[in-house]
Amino acid sequence: MERLEHEEWQGSTSGTVWMHRTLMRSFKYLNLRFVYLGMALFVIPFYMLFAHRGYITMYHYFRRRHHFGVWKSFRYVYLNHYRFGQVILDRFAVYAGRQFEFERDGLPLFDALCSGQEGFIILSCHVGNYEMAGYTFTADKKRYNALVYSGEAETVMENRNRILSKHNIRIVPVKEDMSHIFVMNEALANGEIVSIPSDRIFGSSRFVECELLGGKVKLPLGPFAMAMQRQVPTIAIFVMKDSAYHYKVYIRRVEANVAADASRQEKVASLAQQFTREMESILKAYPEQWFNYFEYWKNE
Repeated sequence: MERLEHEEWQGSTSGTVWMHRTLMRSFKYLNLRFVYLGMALFVIPFYMLFAHRGYITMYHYFRRRHHFGVWKSFRYVYLNHYRFGQVILDRFAVYAGRQFEFERDGLPLFDALCSGQEGFIILSCHVGNYEMAGYTFTADKKRYNALVYSGEAETVMENRNRILSKHNIRIVPVKEDMSHIFVMNEALANGEIVSIPSDRIFGSSRFVECELLGGKVKLPLGPFAMAMQRQVPTIAIFVMKDSAYHYKVYIRRVEANVAADASRQEKVASLAQQFTREMESILKAYPEQWFNYFEYWKNE
């Protein structure tokens, strides 16, 4: 485990409050597939012409990590942008009251943990549309505490709180003073659920290095160190878009694969590596739903 000189990523949903609210109103009348078509024909080509950074990093991802050919990589860059656009539009469609179907793989594991006395940690990442998990799961047995980036757009934060609060889900913004860490620890001590983004460096500069798709990546140390320190069950949840109105949710147990007498550092590193293995399995099935638009693999 080492220190990183700066945060890797800071971002928020593009657009003004007026644009977001207009989009929400339109979803009350427009067919979602029609909106997707307009995005595919006009918005995505325009965006790809002017957002070269995201375009190039995704091209590198498909060429270097999945070893696609040149033309297939170009095609998947377009498909990736299209999927990302769908994910963003689906978020506002939910805000407007639209419904989606969810198929859950591993739900008995989640239900068993919710029925237990101890708290547990959910590791999330920017693969698929994890935010949709909050709109499909209702935390009726344990409160669900979701750590989120505090710099998101006003409309997004407002509607997240409006919908998620009905599901007994509390939004915990990342704070510069790291006070969110105390909130998360208290939640686990009270037997609650804690959800933490685990693929990007936020706030603290400490990281753990793992292997993902044949290359070295740096994951935030915090989620894995907290899981080992608190000795609580840990799972990963991936919410993947299958079709216009259908998502598939994958719920997977994540455990350190080392000897019982291994050091705490070794256990933390193993837990992080197990998480990347689950993430890798999902990315092989859904390569286009990787939404980290920066050079995630270093020194290549």
